[in-house]
Amino acid sequence: MARIVEATRELEQPERPAIGWDGRTLRAMLEESERLLRETGHYWGVERLKLKEEDPIGYEKLFSRVRGGLVSARETALNISASPIVRELGELCFALYTPEGDSIALSTGIIVHVHTMSDAIKFMIRNGWEDNPGIRPGDIFANNDPTIGDVHNADVQTIVPIFWDGELIAWAGGVTHVLDIGASTPGGVPVGPTTRLHDGIDLPCMKVGENDELFSWHLLRGQKRSRAPIYYLLDERTRLAGCHMIRDAVERLLTEVGPDRFKQFMREVIEEGRRSFKARIREMTVPGRYRSPAFFDITFADKQQLPAHARRDFMMHSPFEVRIGEDGVYELDMDGSSAWGYHSMNCTPSAMQGAIWVQFTQTLICNDKVNDGAYFAIRSNFPEGTIANLGDADGSTGIAWAFLQPAFTGFPRTLSRALQARGFVEEVIGAYSCSGNVIQGGGIDQYGQSSAIMNFEIAAQGMGAKCVLDGTDFAAAMFNPEGDMGDVEAWELISPMIYLCRRVKANTAGPGRHRGGSSFESLLLIWNTPFWELQNLGTTRVFYASGLFGGYPGSCAYVHNLHGPDLLERARRGEAYPVADGSFDEPALLAIDCAARELKQDNFTTLSPFAPGDLYLSVMKGAAGLGDPLLRTPSAVAEDVREGHLLPAYARSIYGVVLGEDGEPEEAATLAERQRIRDERRRRARPVSEWWRDERERVLRQDAIEPIRVMYAEVMRLSPRWAAEYRGFWDLPEDFAWQAPTPTVPVAEAAPGKITPEAAADAFLASSRCWRPPDDASNELVGGQLDRETFAALVEERLSREEVRRIQSGFKDRDRFDKWLAYLQERVAWADPIVLPVGEGLFVVRRLSDGELVIRCECGHDFCPFNRNWKMQALIYVRNDHESLGEIYPRFARCDPEWMELRELICPGCARLLEVEAAPPGYPLVHDFLPDIEGFYRGWLGRDLPLERR
Repeated sequence: MARIVEATRELEQPERPAIGWDGRTLRAMLEESERLLRETGHYWGVERLKLKEEDPIGYEKLFSRVRGGLVSARETALNISASPIVRELGELCFALYTPEGDSIALSTGIIVHVHTMSDAIKFMIRNGWEDNPGIRPGDIFANNDPTIGDVHNADVQTIVPIFWDGELIAWAGGVTHVLDIGASTPGGVPVGPTTRLHDGIDLPCMKVGENDELFSWHLLRGQKRSRAPIYYLLDERTRLAGCHMIRDAVERLLTEVGPDRFKQFMREVIEEGRRSFKARIREMTVPGRYRSPAFFDITFADKQQLPAHARRDFMMHSPFEVRIGEDGVYELDMDGSSAWGYHSMNCTPSAMQGAIWVQFTQTLICNDKVNDGAYFAIRSNFPEGTIANLGDADGSTGIAWAFLQPAFTGFPRTLSRALQARGFVEEVIGAYSCSGNVIQGGGIDQYGQSSAIMNFEIAAQGMGAKCVLDGTDFAAAMFNPEGDMGDVEAWELISPMIYLCRRVKANTAGPGRHRGGSSFESLLLIWNTPFWELQNLGTTRVFYASGLFGGYPGSCAYVHNLHGPDLLERARRGEAYPVADGSFDEPALLAIDCAARELKQDNFTTLSPFAPGDLYLSVMKGAAGLGDPLLRTPSAVAEDVREGHLLPAYARSIYGVVLGEDGEPEEAATLAERQRIRDERRRRARPVSEWWRDERERVLRQDAIEPIRVMYAEVMRLSPRWAAEYRGFWDLPEDFAWQAPTPTVPVAEAAPGKITPEAAADAFLASSRCWRPPDDASNELVGGQLDRETFAALVEERLSREEVRRIQSGFKDRDRFDKWLAYLQERVAWADPIVLPVGEGLFVVRRLSDGELVIRCECGHDFCPFNRNWKMQALIYVRNDHESLGEIYPRFARCDPEWMELRELICPGCARLLEVEAAPPGYPLVHDFLPDIEGFYRGWLGRDLPLERR
C-alpha cells in the first residue's frame, strides 16, 4: 500500500525541468566538470583560450565589467550596513560563481570567503537542492555552516541564483562578519561554545527567501536569536542588496554580449586563472619541501564556567608542510596537526581553503584575475579528526581563526624562503602578527538595549618585517588585508565603553635586521551600563610564529583589567592618572588602586562582569622580525626609541646599539658592543650535537608539562608519518610514544615506525619531478625590466618606500634569478659559484675543490651537503628561562619558558644569527627548506647546474 501511495505522489508531482545549461541538471554539470579536469588537466577541458586569443581586448573588457560590478556592489552595500565591522573595516565581500559553484571573479574585502561560498554552492548541488527545496529565479539562500562551506559561524553568507531564459547562468554570493551570532556567549568569535550545538544561529544552506524577499520567519529568527539584532538584520539587507546589484550587472552584460559568449568567457577565465597560478609558482618560487610549524596555547583548566570535559590546558600544533614541484603544483600538507577538541577553535577543510585564499591573494596572485583557477592548481591534505578538519565530530568552530591565524604564519615564512631564493626580495615578508586582545562581550548597552560587541580594531595588527623594509605598524590583519582599526567613536557608539587611549606599544615588534610591525594598546573605561561583561582573547603565553633569517618573533600579550579603580576619584580631585600601561616591564596602571586586579598572561578568559568605572586594557601583539638584529642600522634603532617602538634599555641588549645622552648612537661604542655580543654568542652557545644529546634524554624522560605531553601524544597517535620522523630525529625506539590522555583521538597507541631525517629528505628528492608544460603561460605574467643598477639599489635599500612599492606592483623581470646570483657572487670573498641562496647569508654553492653542493655561510664556513639540515652543524643557544628571555623581551612580552623556548642557530665561523626557532621543549630542529635543485635547474629553468660534472 505504501508503495502505491508513493508512486501516486510521484505521478501527481509535475516534473521540474533541469535548470543547468542545455537541459542538464546542475549535478550533471558539476560531475562533468570534475571528470574533464581529471582527464585533461584543464578546467572543463578548455585547452585553448579561444576568446582571449581572438578578441583579447573584448575579453579583458568583459572581465573588467564583471569585476567592476562586484566592487561596485560591495562599495554600495558597505554603506547600507550599520555594523562598524562592515562599515568601518570592510568585513564584506562579493563574488560571482558558475552554475557548478566555481568562482569567476571577486570584489575587494574579506577575500577569505571566495572559496567557502563555492563549497556552499557545491553542497547544495550535490545534495539535490535543485529538486528539494528547488532553485528558482528570485530565491535567496543563506549559509554559515563551516562543515558545508565557511570559516566560522559568524561569517554569514547570502547566495542568489541568476537565471537567463530558464537556465541558471551563474550565482552571486556575499558574506559579512556579524557582531553577534547568538552563540552560548556573546560576540563574533565566541569562546564559550564547546560543541557545535552552542555555536548559535545555524543556516545550513537554507532557502530564506523567494521572489527577492526574505521570509518573515528568517528575519524574526535573526531578531530573536542575536544579541545585536539591528546590526544582524541590516547585514542581511547589506548582503542581499549587493547580490541583487551583481545580478543586475550580469543581466546587463548578457543583454550586450549574449549568453553563449558569456558562458565561454566564464570557463576560459577560470582556466586562465589555473594556468596563471602555476606559471607564477614556476617563475617566482623554487621546487622543494618547506616546513614552518606553529603553536598556540589554550588555558582552560581553571575556567569553571566551562563544562568539565573542556577544562584543560593544551598546546595546539600546526605542522604546515608545503611541497612545490611538477609544473607548478603547490601542495599544503597538515598531516601532524593536533586533534580536534571540545573548544571553539576547530576548523574545517573549507576554513583551511579560505585561509589559503586570503594568503595567496595578498602575495603571489594579487592581480585582478583571481578566481577558482588557482584552487584547481592546489593540492591539500587536512586529515580528518584533527583541529584542521574535525569532520563529523562534535567540536565547535566558533573561533576557528584561533587556529587559522597561527597555523598560517607558515605561509609567508615558507613562501618568503622561495622568493628570497629566486631574488624577488621586494616580496619577502616575515610572519604577520596574530590578533591580540579581542574585546568581546555583551549585556545592556548605554541605550538600555540588549547588545553584544566584538571590537574589530584587531584588524590593524603589525605586519611582518620585509627583506628591504621594516614591517608596517598596526596596519592590517591576516584575515583582511584592507582592514584598519576603525575610529574610536564608532566603537563607542555601539558599546558602553569610552576610550582613554589608543597608542603604540613599545617592544611589540619582533627584533631583526628589519623589525616587525609594532602593535598598540587601548584602554577602555566601562560607562553608563547596568550590566556589562567582557572577556580577553588572544593574550597568549607562547609566540605564535618564529622570526625569519635570524629575526625574532613578535611579542606575546597579557591581561590587565581593573575592577573598582580609584581613577574617577583622582579625576574629580584634579590629580594626574595614567591612561595606558606603557612599558611591559613596568605597567603604569599598577599606580591605580583598585578593589580587584587581573594582571597575567592567559590566552583566553571567560566572561566576567564589569561595572561602570572599571578599566579594560587591550594589548595587541607585534609581528616577527627578519635578519640578525646586529645588522640593523644604528640610526634605525635610535629612531625606534624616539618614536616609541623600542624601550631604551633594549637598544643595547638586542641590537648592540649604545645611545648617547642625546639619543643618537655612539659609533665606536656600538661597534665594540656588537663585537662583544658576537663573542658572547660563541662563548655560551654549544654545538647542536651536544644539545641534541641532552635534549634526547629529556624526551626519553618525557620531561615536559602536561599540555606539551598531550600535544605530542595526540600528534603521534594521529600521524604515523610524523611519529616516525619524530623518532628518527631523536633516534628513539621504534615504539616510543609520549604518554598522556587524548580524549578526542580514537587511536589508543601510536603506530610504530622510524625514519631518519636523512632518509626522509632523500625520499622526497627521489619523488620530486619538475617540468614546464607545453601551454606555459609565464610569458604573459612577467617581462618587466629591472636593470642591474636599480636591482642593486633595491637590495641595498637605497630606494624610497614608494619606489619599492612600484617594483612590488609591477611586472617581474624574467632574468631576476640570474641578476640575483651575479649580485651575490660579486660580494662574497670566495670563488666557488653560488647555485642557490637558501636564506640571508646562506647559500648552496658548488665547491670547486671536490664538486660537491654544500650549504655555506657568507663568511665561508661550510655546514653540510645541500640536502641536509644545516642547523645540525650550527651552534645553538637556547633561551628557556626568564633571565635569558629577558635580554630580548620585557616580562609580559615574552613566552612562558615552561611552554616554549627560543633556539638561536649561530654560524660557528662568524657568529651570525642565522635562524631563531620558537618551539616547545622536545621539538625537533626544523629542516625549513629542502630545495629540489636539479628539478629547479633542469625542469623549470631548462639548463644544467653550474659546473655540473657529467
